Amino acid sequence: MFLAIRELKHSKLRYLLIGLIIVLVALLVFIISGLANGLSSDNASSIQNMKADYFVMEHDSKNKLNRSIISMDMLEELREPEVQTAEGLGQMMATLNKIGSNEKTEVTIFATNGRGILAPEVMEGTSYDDKKQGEAVADRSLKEVGYKLGDSFQDELSGKVFTIVGFTENQSYSHAPVVYMNVAGWREINPVLKNHAKNSISALAVQMDAKDEETIREALPDGVTLLSKDEMLQSIPGFKEEQATLTMMIAFLFVIAAFVLAVFFYVITLQKTNQFGVLKALGANTVYLAKSIVGQVMLLAVVCIVISVALTYGVTLIMPEGMPFELRPDLVIKYSLLLLVVSALGSILSLYRVAKIDALDAIGRVS
Repeated sequence: MFLAIRELKHSKLRYLLIGLIIVLVALLVFIISGLANGLSSDNASSIQNMKADYFVMEHDSKNKLNRSIISMDMLEELREPEVQTAEGLGQMMATLNKIGSNEKTEVTIFATNGRGILAPEVMEGTSYDDKKQGEAVADRSLKEVGYKLGDSFQDELSGKVFTIVGFTENQSYSHAPVVYMNVAGWREINPVLKNHAKNSISALAVQMDAKDEETIREALPDGVTLLSKDEMLQSIPGFKEEQATLTMMIAFLFVIAAFVLAVFFYVITLQKTNQFGVLKALGANTVYLAKSIVGQVMLLAVVCIVISVALTYGVTLIMPEGMPFELRPDLVIKYSLLLLVVSALGSILSLYRVAKIDALDAIGRVS
């Protein structure tokens, strides 16, 4: 490290420029990662936060929750010893007209038992009563368009009026805030259910161990299918495509970072060939020089990653309100470690060059 630190101090401008590039690449990685997670949460946080392991849906629905209609009677058939809990879940998209205002808001309606396993955690107010009509719990994002506790809204299609009795948070589906209500209310406003039995529901959410998946799947009647939570997430419109695109961008950023670092440090090593030759002639072995190069790269990378993390959180302060961005500490640590690995890989070409330097040839060139 002594040689590495002396070199960094001696060539400040050179390493400042390299550091600037590492900071920019790392900053881009963290920002795109935050956007990817933010979009993921904005598209599917209601399913991600749901206390369910599997979902039973109509087989012909192509795994789309809004196309699935099954019978609640199936709950009795799911009383297998392997199933811990099962509960009905209704879903539909809706347009709300705020009473006393011209404001229209696109939302996702989720219907479930207000005291069951799927009920959202109420952060303000109370949960809805399963025996009362016209009560709803809304995601807090509706406050941004003027809703508050006690406000009423009208479903545009059915004309039914509901009152917000509580607010929850981090409940979004298909980039729309979720409004929870009881199953009876959902059946009244869902036009698709007109030609179906009165006890219809979109899906059954199930809590059970993964080892019992095949047993439950075989016990299900014809016409329904069992989806894991991950399969349910992948079936949300646009979710898979969004995440694939952003993941590909992040992967390419890591490749670009490795390539840029490899080229920079290789060119620097070429410029210092004679100095490395002289050091070898004075007794410095290849391992010592290799440790110096790797130490230099890792020291530079650590400093630059810390700066880029600080800049990333600084950038979030000036991001427009409502922009989906979520960067958890565990994700920052994960990508920081990956960037360190990429930096170490970028120094391999330089190590190979140093190992090939012949002291006599280098001294000859110097003389």
